[in-house]
Amino acid sequence: MTLLTSKWLWAVVGAAILLTVLYFAGRKTFHAEIVIPASPQAVWAVLSDHTGYADWNPLLVPIAGSLSVGSKVTYRMTQPNGKQSEFEATIVEIEPGRRIRQFAGLRGVLTADHEYRLEAVDGGTRVIQHEVDNGLAMLFWDSSWVQPSYERVNEALRARVMELAK
Repeated sequence: MTLLTSKWLWAVVGAAILLTVLYFAGRKTFHAEIVIPASPQAVWAVLSDHTGYADWNPLLVPIAGSLSVGSKVTYRMTQPNGKQSEFEATIVEIEPGRRIRQFAGLRGVLTADHEYRLEAVDGGTRVIQHEVDNGLAMLFWDSSWVQPSYERVNEALRARVMELAK
């Protein structure tokens, strides 16, 4: 009986190790930066106005929820091919004028830890979008559209900030 228990124990340990390796093999990082010739406050005004995202953001538009730590926000995502879906993210961290961090997904399956970060630089504000996606689903999901989409979002953010500055 102890041999059987031992075999089951090793099977469980082996499965746990395999799942852990697959989980980390599915890890992908996306990073997009842009410098916007405006103050961090001007950029923050657009970025923190969730109700205005429909006017400029080609990828994600909040349809429910508020931008406050601990709140859940439902987004409508439009991929470059036009496919739309909805998902919920939790606002994990907000530093007014500097940072918005949110987390979405189901741990182990597919998660996204996304951050907007603003840094004052000569000539304006550096906007950084940084996201780490994890999970077994990443092994099977074509995420090749994500990086270019974040770059388009940054360009659209710049255009909106500049439009409002006129």
